[in-house]
Formats: sequence, structure tokens, C-alpha cells
Amino acid sequence: MKIAVLSGKGGTGKTTISGNLVYCISNSSIIDTDVEEPNQHIFLKPSIEKEISIYTEYPIVDQEKCNLCGKCEELCKYSAIIVGRKQVVIFDKSCHDCGGCKIVCNQGAISYKKREIGKIYQGKSYNKIVKYGKLHVGELSGVKIINKLKEISKDEEILFIDCPPGTSCSTVAAVEDSDFAIIVVEPTPFGVSDMKMVVSMLKDMNKKFAVVINKAGLGDNEIYDYCKQEDISIIGEIPFDEEVAKLYAKGEMASEKLNKYKSEFEKIFDRVRRMI
Repeated sequence: MKIAVLSGKGGTGKTTISGNLVYCISNSSIIDTDVEEPNQHIFLKPSIEKEISIYTEYPIVDQEKCNLCGKCEELCKYSAIIVGRKQVVIFDKSCHDCGGCKIVCNQGAISYKKREIGKIYQGKSYNKIVKYGKLHVGELSGVKIINKLKEISKDEEILFIDCPPGTSCSTVAAVEDSDFAIIVVEPTPFGVSDMKMVVSMLKDMNKKFAVVINKAGLGDNEIYDYCKQEDISIIGEIPFDEEVAKLYAKGEMASEKLNKYKSEFEKIFDRVRRMI
């Protein structure tokens, strides 16, 4: 069972919800796929047992073989290859490693070189497996790291996927293999506005989903009206609670310190299981 936890914007509480769920649910594990800013490990504090380097490939051009025909530049939609009057220039960090430039090169002038783009860290916390990816500064895409995280976690009995915020390619990659999605939203105008984009994305992907309202009581009733109008289930509400905020600021789990939240997260998971 793979359950993605996502949101329309940063700061709504994806880490809080997904981290507390894995803490409360037996036989579960978690992957943090927000590889540009992973933070699940700050709260779960896993003892790291394994590191995996993730690589991408980018083109190298043999300038002596190249006849400057321009087919590689024409093919590349990311402007990673520019053909000048005297030589070809490669912008390796713009390359998406599709392999197309080598295919269209009739001169056999293109080969590939590997570059490390990030790492995956694996450890244990509360007897649960915790994995997270970290993209190197300056790299443009973490999709390869996300796909590898999912690949090495495909046999987990219950897997929570802490997703990147928004509706980018990284978010789609994180969600696409999930059985269910939990949208975490804060009851504010910005929260609801950005959530609507996530709802549209999940509907396009034919994913089952429901909403957990975090910081309930903070804003207004717009989120409740929207969910009722769109027939979206609200499966949990975490109140705007100063105790939770203080624990979060110290990197501690609310459900570990406050029993009332442990039972709430267990109820959320039970509702998800029944909806699946």
C-alpha cells in the first residue's frame, strides 16, 4: 500500500502529517521525495545505515568527428546543446539524459559521461525504515532520485511518500505509483487556491484522494465549502495548536509526546485504508 502525502504549497504540514503517520502505523516505512529540501530526517532522526549515489549522463562531443549539422541542437528542447560556427557547446546541467542527441548524430560524434546529481540516505527510526534523497546544489531535476527511492521501496508493506510541494514534474513522479493521495491543506485563501491545482492534477492522474486539514481553526471556512462542493472527503483535522508548533520547532513528533494526536493519526490511516 503506497500513500502519497502532498500539498499545493510549502509549509502546509506534509512533513508533519506523513511523519506522524509512519510513527503511528505498524509495519510502515517512509520516503522523503522532496529532494531539493528534505526534512523528514530532522524529525524522525534515523540512524543512517546506507548511502546510494545517483548519477545522470550528459553528452560529450568529439569536435573532430562533428560536422556542425545542428541536428542535436534542433532535437534538444532544453537548450543543453548549442551548435556554433566552430564547435558545439554543452550545458550539461540542462541535459535531461534522454539519449536523443546521440541517436540523431549521423557522425557518431556524441558519447556520454556520468555525473553525480545527488544521494539517497537510508536508515531506521522507531524500528521503521526511513529513506530520503538529497539533490546536489545547482542540479535542475531530482526526478531520477525520486524514481530510485520508489524503486528500492517497492516491496514495503505500507509506504508513505512525503512529496515535493506543488504540481511540478517531481511531484508527479512521486505520486504516480501511489494507491492513494492525502492532500494536506491549511484553511487559508492561499492554501485553498494552491490545493485546487493539486486536485486537478490528481483527477488527471485518476488517483483516489482525500483531504487532511492542518492548522484547523486558523483561517476561514472556504476549504470546507470547496470540499463539500467538489464532494471531497475530509478524513482528518489537526488543530492550530501551540503545543504542536513548539514540538515542531524542536524537531519532535507530536504523536510521540501527545497521546491525543496518536489516536487521531491512527483514525486518519483507518479512513484511508477503508477508502482504498
